[in-house]
Amino acid sequence: MTTPLTLSSAAGPTEPPLRDLTIGGLLRGVAAEHPDRVALVAGVPDSDARRQWTYAELLAEAEQAARALRVRFEPGERLAVWAPNVPEWVVLEFACAIAGIILVTVNPAFQARELQYVLTQSRSAGLALLPEFRGNPMLGTATDVQPECPDLREVIRLDEWDDFLASGDAFDGELVDPDPMDPCMIQYTSGTTGFPKGALLHHRGLVNNGAHSGVRVGASVGSVYVLTMPLFHTGGCVLGVLTAVSLEMTMVLVEAFDPGLVLELIETYRGSAMLGVPTMLVAMLEHPEFGSRDLSSVEAICSGGSTVPAALVERLEEELKAPFTIVFGQTELSPVSSMTHTTDTIADKAQTIGTAMPHVEVKIIDPESGETVPPGTVGEYCARGYLVMHGYYEMPEATAETIDAEGWLHTGDLAAMDERGYLTIEGRLKDMIIRGGENIYPKELEELLFAHETVGEVAVVGLPDDKWGEVVSAFVRPAPGQSIDHQELFAYLREHLAPHKTPRHWFLVDEFPLTGSGKIQKYVLRDQWVDGQWTEMA
Repeated sequence: MTTPLTLSSAAGPTEPPLRDLTIGGLLRGVAAEHPDRVALVAGVPDSDARRQWTYAELLAEAEQAARALRVRFEPGERLAVWAPNVPEWVVLEFACAIAGIILVTVNPAFQARELQYVLTQSRSAGLALLPEFRGNPMLGTATDVQPECPDLREVIRLDEWDDFLASGDAFDGELVDPDPMDPCMIQYTSGTTGFPKGALLHHRGLVNNGAHSGVRVGASVGSVYVLTMPLFHTGGCVLGVLTAVSLEMTMVLVEAFDPGLVLELIETYRGSAMLGVPTMLVAMLEHPEFGSRDLSSVEAICSGGSTVPAALVERLEEELKAPFTIVFGQTELSPVSSMTHTTDTIADKAQTIGTAMPHVEVKIIDPESGETVPPGTVGEYCARGYLVMHGYYEMPEATAETIDAEGWLHTGDLAAMDERGYLTIEGRLKDMIIRGGENIYPKELEELLFAHETVGEVAVVGLPDDKWGEVVSAFVRPAPGQSIDHQELFAYLREHLAPHKTPRHWFLVDEFPLTGSGKIQKYVLRDQWVDGQWTEMA
């Protein structure tokens, strides 16, 4: 029994050790040890179309792709990848790391406005994409926005992959492995300003975080990991890909989540581990084939991104006979800073986010004074260690607001730590909506809606939802002399934003509840809705 804490400050264990390793070095090490082990399977619905790579083949293709990149780009330049979970995405993750190119991840649901912002702010020199995905005309959109992106000089089509690889033969230089602390990835996140910020992440942070998360989740070395999380998230490219390679596993990559397909892939490939946001796990449990598939190989289930109800934890552990763990963190932390343990009680798994990860310090501070608070007191969750990002790309002021002089990253999340060091999330300082594990920032929607001539004032709020955790909802006051047509506003937003960001509920407002300084009290709107005081627009 450890000594009870007297302040909300705790450090994770010192094992497993930290490794000074690059992403490319990680792959090379596993390929040397297990060249013939299957590394990657394209988990598409048509079983006859499932391509696969051994570790030796994956390394060889990644190195050839790195040469093709070096024909086009210099180390330190940025390549944006705009595609769903296709194997070429994984190859590019390693190829960029080997070539010293910084990978910029882009959500395949993004529309022109969002794409143009990311490409411009990151000063991406290249964009790798599929021509189309789920009706999103990505190649056409890229062609349209390229003139507005002054640094963008290369568009690489993933449907012309063999030609791209062949172009690497023209590179006659050496592929020099970067330093583990070199930046290797930019992932876009946001804060209270509503303007996306690119978290600049490094090899050492991502490699170790992926490895340590895999150890804590309880997956067996050399087993099979069915990857369902999108690769443009750290949940996919770190907790999926890098966790799998760290544990010398076979990755079965799901292009787009479908519960029936995932169940079939687990049965077919004897999948031992799976990470999914709660909505994915519920969809699998509710699928008609859940009871008939052989899922006895599953030994580790992990979730995160939103609260996981105790009933769901109990049901998953009972149905799958496997331990459940929950991760917590954010992109800026590579991404996991706290996590439950396989041996934790159901109550701790459902009500807490576990304890600090290895080599990570966590403390809870008073947001006003900055002082560490006593156990059980709500304050701001801060983390420090190897996992902290370098900063926000070319945003020094935003970086200074987030990482203090002592290296603590201030997450903007409200949390409490008990005397054992277990943490619970109590809310968010940041005005953020988490819908099915996707972070949505109201400011972006509010600015667009406010620009519409019929809108006088607007508040976008996350309302509780059994399926998604939260859903996007818009409270709108019409401009003088105008009337609100929410279907028109819906269509207007869809021209500019990904579908998951578009409000599901619309409410007409005569007068907003305000603070003394004139700010809209969103929590009052939320509480009023819960109390049944609001009726949706017809």
